[in-house]
Amino acid sequence: MTRIDLHCHSTASDGTLTPSELVRAGGAAGLDVMAITDHDTTNGWAEAAAARPENLALVRGAELSCRWHGAEPAISLHLLAYLFDPTEPQLAADLVRLQHDRAHRAEKIVELLRADGVDISWPEVHGYAAGGSVGRPHIAQALIRAGLVRTTSEAFASRWLGARYFVPKSDLDVFAAVASVRAAGGVAVFAHPNATVRGRVVPDKLIADLAAAGLFGLEADHEDHSPAERAHVRALADDLGLVATGSSDFHGTHKTVQLGAFTTDLVAYEKIVAAATGAPVLG
Repeated sequence: MTRIDLHCHSTASDGTLTPSELVRAGGAAGLDVMAITDHDTTNGWAEAAAARPENLALVRGAELSCRWHGAEPAISLHLLAYLFDPTEPQLAADLVRLQHDRAHRAEKIVELLRADGVDISWPEVHGYAAGGSVGRPHIAQALIRAGLVRTTSEAFASRWLGARYFVPKSDLDVFAAVASVRAAGGVAVFAHPNATVRGRVVPDKLIADLAAAGLFGLEADHEDHSPAERAHVRALADDLGLVATGSSDFHGTHKTVQLGAFTTDLVAYEKIVAAATGAPVLG
């Protein structure tokens, strides 16, 4: 059985393993294929490729921060982009803008916390990112260090980063993001689309519209989907002719889920690879 995990993060965004550590961990975990999908960046690609074990195929990708403006307020969502050309002008510009916005957002959150007397600093938070894209998990690390919360999940609760110190991002319009991924020869898969535990989810009609616009798949098997939500996503993918994937959404010690906890079947993976023209699978 081929073990395929198509959603993994490194220190290039908000994971706790470096890209080289991530691919070595994937090999040690018995994965045959893994994807590096850091938030809004391809900065981990080169290191991951250089350290890839011979028995591990590497899918290069990114998780794009998107928004659907058909509701009020708009609903945020994540799009997994696989095997795209990182030099394609529109998508490259989108990634630069998203990275800059992530840093500005994190700095603003730190300012709000400090204004309320919370003992953290921007240099500390920036340091936790270790040169990668700064995100809320790095602020959570500072809150843990200050003894204010015990876990990243607790830091994301409403008392802290979930509401009181929440600052919105300037995400990509989801239809524009699908178009950009396709123009770069990539394949777009909607990450954890029915995860009500994360907040509001988009209606099935929106997913149907995205499928018509070029969305290729839905991530069905994910730790934030209940069994009923996984079944709903798989049925929706079947109805719309989309592939259904499964992934760990591994972040290292920022989450308890382990590599390979959820996987993608070989047929779905082969369809993704066959549809992509922007970058090859390595290995």
